[in-house]
Amino acid sequence: MATCKTGSMLVLGAVALALGASSTHAEDVTVGFVAHAQGDPFVQQIQDGAQAAAKDFGLKLVVAQQAGGAPEGQMKLVQNFANSGAQGIATSVPGESMAKGLNEILGSGVPIVQFNLLSTKVEAPYVGEKSVESGRILGRMIVEKLGGEGAKGTVILGNCFPGFPVLENRAKGVEESLKKAPGLHVLGPFDVKVSAVDNYNRWEQLYGANPEAVALIGLCAPDVTSLGKLNAANGDKFVAGGYDLTELNLKAIKEGHAYVTIGQSAFVQGYLPIALLANAIKGGKKLEPGFYNAGSQIVTADKVDMGNGLKPISFDEAQKLAADPVATAAYYKPWTETLTADTLSAAPKPISAESE
Repeated sequence: MATCKTGSMLVLGAVALALGASSTHAEDVTVGFVAHAQGDPFVQQIQDGAQAAAKDFGLKLVVAQQAGGAPEGQMKLVQNFANSGAQGIATSVPGESMAKGLNEILGSGVPIVQFNLLSTKVEAPYVGEKSVESGRILGRMIVEKLGGEGAKGTVILGNCFPGFPVLENRAKGVEESLKKAPGLHVLGPFDVKVSAVDNYNRWEQLYGANPEAVALIGLCAPDVTSLGKLNAANGDKFVAGGYDLTELNLKAIKEGHAYVTIGQSAFVQGYLPIALLANAIKGGKKLEPGFYNAGSQIVTADKVDMGNGLKPISFDEAQKLAADPVATAAYYKPWTETLTADTLSAAPKPISAESE
């Protein structure tokens, strides 16, 4: 798991016109979509965004997922798409070991776009948040809730996928902001696992060992739900914060058991890779390596900032969007209409911008 700045703001109809002029018809194009953490509601939101893009651009989208984040299994799914003739592939990259295989596929002429989890060694664009900056935002929100620079106490930090660059960057950002309050003592990051059951159990163990903790912070989609449940079971004694605008995460915030969740624009992370692939395939363009900023969102019970220049919404409206892919696509339409052929062909920012 920051505002998307991919170029000038024009109209989606220009894309359809430009793509329709190509010698290859959109309906002839099949794009593979590969994701980690099968069944995770946040990953499903990304997939919903990809499906919306496929519908808008008239592509056939075929989805493959795996439980967990084993790079070997994910690479096999990508290779299956390449071997079956997919004209383009969007994939998260949960391990550096995928880089060689992905670059070989790129060398064969099949365009690839990374999303959500990346390898800087892959010679393809990446769509995701500014990971360190999103961590800074989360850490800053927690410090403010605890009373500002004079805050004191123990803070526990959890990471569901230790070693993943994006998540390690989030941790750096969180810790950077927490240092603004010298009286806070940070424990972790600890491995809190990604499955819902394991995630809750790990957080329960960590809090049981550190019942004096004033804040618990997760870096992944399952954490806010787990922390909200844990906080409710212990009299709401700590400040809970984490990532992603899933239904259960928002429910935990609405009920007062968690304080803040940072969205990473799941819809954009699914939609933009497919839009980039459609533009490249239809226009015969080569996708350059680089970074497309999907955007960060800040949600508390009192305020919702959806980023990406989208209209303000209430917390209740944010909850409804989390449960409704069709409504989400309609809400994002002002943003999708900016993705013209010119916009999608513009050079991305350097990949290093992801971790600034």
